[in-house]
Amino acid sequence: MDYSNYETYDFDHVSAFNMSTGFKERSYQSHWHSYGEILLVGPGKTNIYCVGKNTYELVPDDIVLVWPMEMHSIVDANREDSLVVQFSNAFINSLFDLRRIMHMYRNLHIICVETHPVLAAELKSIIFQMRDIFFSERHDREIRCTMLLMEFMLKLLEYRKELTPDIKDEEPDGVSDDVMRRIMAVTDYIKNNLTADDLSQGAMAEKAGISREYFSRIFKNVTSMNYSKWLNTIRLEKATELLSDEKRPLTEIAMMSGFQSIPSFNRVFREEKGMAPGEYRALFVKNQ
Repeated sequence: MDYSNYETYDFDHVSAFNMSTGFKERSYQSHWHSYGEILLVGPGKTNIYCVGKNTYELVPDDIVLVWPMEMHSIVDANREDSLVVQFSNAFINSLFDLRRIMHMYRNLHIICVETHPVLAAELKSIIFQMRDIFFSERHDREIRCTMLLMEFMLKLLEYRKELTPDIKDEEPDGVSDDVMRRIMAVTDYIKNNLTADDLSQGAMAEKAGISREYFSRIFKNVTSMNYSKWLNTIRLEKATELLSDEKRPLTEIAMMSGFQSIPSFNRVFREEKGMAPGEYRALFVKNQ
């Protein structure tokens, strides 16, 4: 079976899970896609990956997390012996707990074997189980691999306290399921109503039925970002999704994503992505 075209694999309409390995080229251009990736770094002295604005020099068995619609590239790495897991964004969004985990770890991109040896070893074991099942040609391989993917995500949740310093400075407060569901309901509302007249923090706190001060603190605890930064991040996610349509004008994309003007759209986009929206679109088109 040929997995060489994995970067254009259409997860939204075909599958929740895919896996690939064996690429002889040591680099891969900057690109992004609607699905997420988990990469297990292969053997060798040089393994350099980029996610967003950050460049990481990694060692064998380090793990790279690329969340849906994040720009990333491989500068120089052993791709022949590395393993790449790809999972559908729709699959993650289908379960409350998986969405919660992705919210928590949106800023987490690297799990180093040196700083998290036990966690890295356990995650590597899960990835190897995925590999053995996926390449076995079993008729039930997708469901078994997605079960292991959920186990992988739950393992991240299990090690949340240990991973906290990697994503923010504060020790997380306890958040009840009821409050978590209220926050998630608000985030779902925002994602579906980016052009609404009032998406202020105060309005969303009222919608959640909690005080503005408590909402602010809990929201940062859940998302690892303050409200305004998270809102811009969601607007940019919507914008990147729309940018995949080459015929859609940038002005329309800005308005549909909730930006009030092209200048503000361009400024926020460049600050976060390191390039203009048109340049970002060109990379997607080139990758396809």
